Amino acid sequence: MSEDIDVADAYSRGSAVFMGMEMLVASGALVPRPETELLGSTAIDVLRQMKLSAPRVVDMCCGAGNLACAIAHQVPTARVWASDLTDGCVEVACRNVIHHGLADRVSVLQGDLFEALATPVSPGSIDLVVCNPPYISEKRLEGDRSHLVTLEPREAFAAGPYGIAIHMRVVKDALRYLRPGGALLFEVGLGQERQVASLFERSRSYEGVRAVTNRAGEARVVLGYAKPQS
Repeated sequence: MSEDIDVADAYSRGSAVFMGMEMLVASGALVPRPETELLGSTAIDVLRQMKLSAPRVVDMCCGAGNLACAIAHQVPTARVWASDLTDGCVEVACRNVIHHGLADRVSVLQGDLFEALATPVSPGSIDLVVCNPPYISEKRLEGDRSHLVTLEPREAFAAGPYGIAIHMRVVKDALRYLRPGGALLFEVGLGQERQVASLFERSRSYEGVRAVTNRAGEARVVLGYAKPQS
């Protein structure tokens, strides 16, 4: 997570800019970070390459709903389902969907990862899943990253002993909803790209696995495409 953002200031103002859009923020949800724009722009590029008339997208661990709103805004035919676990995130995401006039194409759901999608989304029908999960290890949250949870919710950062607990679950569970050739995209922490790429490869259910780097040459996004189910 970037430290060059003033969280207290964003909460005080009640908003933050993400991909050129004003996103409403509140203390129950992570303030959108500039580095997550790489995940958003990569997802949009992948959708445009797919050349679909009406792509179906899931924003998993949606937080404030910034990715869901940005994707829906820039891909006007997209249908998006955004999901998170906590009341705080769902409330802020709903506010952002309404704030940007996207309620006809973006639905906000609440549950433990894909649990909330079981009723509204048919298996094998999703073209792209985008996920900015928690990715800080518990040890670092107790140590050099403890300041992160001073103002923002701990559940937005904590991800088990190695920082990839949520990535592990999503790599497996997304396969129920992705169509063959559908894409799964993650944000990853600095230095995590090999671990996350290995999760894709070990599952043997994805192909075209690759990392995407930012302007500084840092890998901050890892993605793969679902293979046809045998």
